[in-house]
Amino acid sequence: MDFLLRSAQVSDLEQILDIYNAEILDGTANWNNTKKSSDDFQTWFSHLMTQQFPLFVAEHIASKKIAGYADYSAFRQIHGFKHTVEHSVFIHPDFTRQGLGKALMLKLIDHAQQHHIHVMVAAIDHDNKASIVLHEKLGFIQTGYLPQVGKKFGQWRDLVLMQLTFD
Repeated sequence: MDFLLRSAQVSDLEQILDIYNAEILDGTANWNNTKKSSDDFQTWFSHLMTQQFPLFVAEHIASKKIAGYADYSAFRQIHGFKHTVEHSVFIHPDFTRQGLGKALMLKLIDHAQQHHIHVMVAAIDHDNKASIVLHEKLGFIQTGYLPQVGKKFGQWRDLVLMQLTFD
């Protein structure tokens, strides 16, 4: 593999922000319509670290470019949900179809198991078939379908909820 999977550092945040903002402008993997700032991502990173949640990056070894990232955080801010997390994985468009999504997901799953997480939740745009298939291959099952709960680019979006429950 031409990539190093590792924990993110503050110095990675600008490249992570670029990946996220590109998705806001051009994609439907997230339904935000306003680009995030460096300050937004500094706050997000600090929150993840304070809560001991992971943020992993896939670094292209030759170019040192961040090719993708993955994280998880609290599913809901209610104590009863403390063993359930929701995750995100984003891959830079130049590095898709190279197995990075799967590699980052496996790293998240391993981390979750080591930290006594009981359930990982994925909230996926219905049209993101590749993500749905990847999650199925990793053992996630669809547990919910929410039609027209979001809007992006003037179109109503359906949300697929999937989960992986650890024994």
